[in-house]
Amino acid sequence: MIGRKTMGRALPLLLMILALVFFFATYNLLTVIFQYRSFGEWVGVDSDSALLFDPVIEMPENVRKPYNAKAPFHVALTATDAPYSKWQCRIMYYWYKKQKEMPGSEMGGFTRILHSGNPDNLMDEIPTLVVDPLPAGRDRGYIVLNRPWAFVQWLEKATIEEEYILMAEPDHIFIKPLPNLGHGGYPAAFPFFYIRPDQNEKIIRKYYPEEKGPVKNVDPIGNSPVIIKKDLLEKIAPTWMNISMRMKDDPETDKTFGWVLEMYAYAVASALHGVQHILRKDFMLQPPWDLETGKKFIIHYTYGCDYNLKGELTYGKIGEWRFDKRSHLRGPPPKNLSMPPPGVPESVVTLVKMVNEATANIPNWETP
Repeated sequence: MIGRKTMGRALPLLLMILALVFFFATYNLLTVIFQYRSFGEWVGVDSDSALLFDPVIEMPENVRKPYNAKAPFHVALTATDAPYSKWQCRIMYYWYKKQKEMPGSEMGGFTRILHSGNPDNLMDEIPTLVVDPLPAGRDRGYIVLNRPWAFVQWLEKATIEEEYILMAEPDHIFIKPLPNLGHGGYPAAFPFFYIRPDQNEKIIRKYYPEEKGPVKNVDPIGNSPVIIKKDLLEKIAPTWMNISMRMKDDPETDKTFGWVLEMYAYAVASALHGVQHILRKDFMLQPPWDLETGKKFIIHYTYGCDYNLKGELTYGKIGEWRFDKRSHLRGPPPKNLSMPPPGVPESVVTLVKMVNEATANIPNWETP
């Protein structure tokens, strides 16, 4: 038998061995994590904020955000002077103001980048910078092509106090205070299931040559929502604009990417500058496909929500109850929209409630 004195002497040695085993096991795990990132494996955070090969796990101390330190970001969205764009911007700005003051928010200033070339009637209601549209006919009916050009102009003209920028869109509603999800040289972005660079390698290689690295370096994202350091966006934005133009001028690319062409252009431009994003699935939800708001931060109401009176989704067919932003192209939706029937997902119910609250409190809502 081993005496107590011998055991007492052996215990520190045993603890040291266990500590070394733990160190090398942790080191190997982190090596695997960084290897996954270097080869462009999917990186993200799930809806419960569980880390999935996220480079922030062991971010170098010089780029990690100190505990409780605030890193405010400027909220910027591009818009036109069309009634359809205006009413969405007004709802978006209402909820920005409300969530900005809540605990946990790192929202800073706000700018609507109006790329119509002339002031409109919302200049006094929403902080706005007017920039030029593309030359007549240059967008060839693809108005989203003005977005990168608008950001290039804004970054050149504006004085932006915040170190970070959130690129947002008019049809975003903040459902809770948004913290800064970016970390230094790693911007945060929402991964879109329909942005698949790996399935379009032939086209991607026209703009992202092989010597730049594997196609998996091109993230499955668009420019919005993205929280990014201002100096990184200043480098990416001109490239984003130029690649958008090149893609639109190439018939094969234009046909394949269609209305998400500019999203691919941002993803490629970022990769060309060696910038990869932390992919946050909790950044945003999209009714009617996402059924609950859960721990998400933004509602993106780009899809129509059509249901029968039993609460069953009838997507693709106009429902007995519906909310679709495209039903209001010429002017704002009415106040006090009818609530969806029983059985409709919580995400859709929350969307309608938030639209109704905004329209009830925005002065002169009926003004186009």
